Amino acid sequence: MSSLPKNFGAAFDLSVLRTPAVAAELSGVSINQVNLMQEVLPASHEQVVILICWSARSPQSQAVMAALGKLLQEDSAKPTGAGWLLGNVNIDQEPEVAQALQVQTVPLALAVIQEQIVPLFETVPTLPQLRAVIDKVLSLAAERGLGSPPVAGEASAEEKLEPEEIRALEALDNGDFAAARMVYQEWLNRAPKNPLAQLGLAQVELLIRINGLDSADVIRRANENPDDLVLLRQAADCEIGQGDFAASFDRLISAIKRTAGDERKELREHLVGLFALVDPADPTLIKARQQLASALF
Repeated sequence: MSSLPKNFGAAFDLSVLRTPAVAAELSGVSINQVNLMQEVLPASHEQVVILICWSARSPQSQAVMAALGKLLQEDSAKPTGAGWLLGNVNIDQEPEVAQALQVQTVPLALAVIQEQIVPLFETVPTLPQLRAVIDKVLSLAAERGLGSPPVAGEASAEEKLEPEEIRALEALDNGDFAAARMVYQEWLNRAPKNPLAQLGLAQVELLIRINGLDSADVIRRANENPDDLVLLRQAADCEIGQGDFAASFDRLISAIKRTAGDERKELREHLVGLFALVDPADPTLIKARQQLASALF
């Protein structure tokens, strides 16, 4: 767990967070430098706060935000209420908040429990996985005397998950990307064509590759050294992590056009691996596939 700087933010009205408003495609309350410190942290002594960090450049992060909003709406309809609050952080509009939360990629979900920040995931979970995460966080908070755990006897999404899904989710909760990768690989060994296992493995491998990298510095150096293929691949990974698919794909396709032999093969394989992280219906992906075909043939 971690906490924010004590001088971060200023005053904000608590009532705003207690009645989250939905504006346009947003779910929950939009978090800024002001209400994060003075609103979210105090509220976390009364209810669990879930923060979803997103970007307009990342459709996946927006999808996760919408899914969390759906779960909050479902929970709010229960006689006992939701038991948790939802805030969204637009990392493009609130860079100071993103820096304070140590956001390296989106989507990133965090829980705030009694002013302590708990990382949840940096992937694109399914709705059942999200339900399992929320239930687990509420149970953890209840152990600390905050709220109540999910009611026994309610339909548990976690029971419907594959065993490997549960283990991988737990590893991700703990920030153990290597363990999550091993579990996803075990799942693929058992079910080689399972799309969730394939996606999970691809996401974790990306997280492992960009973990610890300074994205801005890597992208700058890659732009200055376009023939450094190691830097080029790292920059493309960072851009995917930031949700800038077009920049990532263009970078690799341009390099494929000017290389040959093993270098071109490695770049193509890397690009195809990044394709697996994007919604097949995304226009950016469709265009990139066409551009790759033209580059190769």
